[in-house]
Amino acid sequence: MDGKDTADRLIEATQELLWERGYVGTSPRAIQQRAGVGQGSMYHHFGGKPDLARAAVHRSAQELRSRAEADLSGAGGALERVRTYLTRERAVLRGCRIGGLAQDPDVVADPGLRAPLQETFDRLRARLAEVLEEGRADGEFRPDLDPAGTAATVVAVVQGGYVLARSAGHPGPFHEAVDGLLRLLEAHTAEPDARA
Repeated sequence: MDGKDTADRLIEATQELLWERGYVGTSPRAIQQRAGVGQGSMYHHFGGKPDLARAAVHRSAQELRSRAEADLSGAGGALERVRTYLTRERAVLRGCRIGGLAQDPDVVADPGLRAPLQETFDRLRARLAEVLEEGRADGEFRPDLDPAGTAATVVAVVQGGYVLARSAGHPGPFHEAVDGLLRLLEAHTAEPDARA
């Protein structure tokens, strides 16, 4: 096993443990056990749990941004691309890796851990706003659609949907929130004759 493989396994193990247990519940020993590496290997690649947690949070943030970008850059009009983002397969009951970390007091207290979370949500809102603005400019949405405000609503509905589903113990509330949001977006589409 080469060094890169060991470092990747440590980061992946930390990503999963942070998602499952939060920062305090993610011990160096648990990381080593999950990654299948010894203490020496962990400290060879990372200065300790804080360094490894920062690497894991950065990777989780990048993965979320990449998945969202793939959804929002796909084929179809603006509404179809937002629908793809909202309805893609998710581990709803596990929650959002980034949203969950944003609720962890130890993560938000550390600027190095909090920064990639804020950056991810900022980029996601900005990218959604771009897509919605494209739809408005192309006549797909009515001129009174507020792209920035609607983008913030999309992100809030997804994050809130995770919380509601987790508290209910089933994914129904997440899907209800997404369906309701899609109906609101559809209500802002322009009439077919207005697009001509």
